[in-house]
Amino acid sequence: MITEDQAKEQAAQAGAGPAGAEPPLVSGHAYDGIQEYDNPLPGWWVWTFVVTIVFSALYLPYYHLGEGQLVADEYAQDLALHQELEAKRALESGEVSEQVLAALAADAGTVAKGAAMFQTNCALCHGAGGEGKIGPNLTDGFWIHGGTLLDIHRVIEKGVPEKGMVPWGPQLGAEAVKQLTAFVAGELMGKDRPGPLGPQGDPVGGAAAGVERAGQ
Repeated sequence: MITEDQAKEQAAQAGAGPAGAEPPLVSGHAYDGIQEYDNPLPGWWVWTFVVTIVFSALYLPYYHLGEGQLVADEYAQDLALHQELEAKRALESGEVSEQVLAALAADAGTVAKGAAMFQTNCALCHGAGGEGKIGPNLTDGFWIHGGTLLDIHRVIEKGVPEKGMVPWGPQLGAEAVKQLTAFVAGELMGKDRPGPLGPQGDPVGGAAAGVERAGQ
């Protein structure tokens, strides 16, 4: 390894600068004969680094420990608001389709209203958690009358009198039937809760699959 004085001499001999000019300092490191100059970092770079440190010192306590709202939280709020508006439009419209019912099943407010009605009108036969009692289990992958969202809506609305299923459409109204469908699809289907009755009907993708398909 050459010394600093030798490096200065070589730089002067190579015409590194004007005659009499001070050659740049070297760090003393050599890599394959290449000298490393001991140059300071540019001022703009140093100040940028300082600003990032100060910014992080303020950002961390405000957003992660204080009242600041993270981007992920803002997105979750915007998504919830969007789902609420979509559910409101779906309820106000007279349309009944897989996509409309999927929008309702994705809205927490609609599902909550459906849950309250389920406990009042349906839990006696289907169990508080949909595990089945007199009526079939609503949480497994087996459906007697079809497991799409439209199938579930139809059974709730029109009933199955020969099986003892009451037609709830005339009693509760169209909006309530949609809310009940949203609850069954969004909260019960796929939970696979054990009940006193064995599987009934045919294995199908079910309401959960219907929600996924309609949301694509």
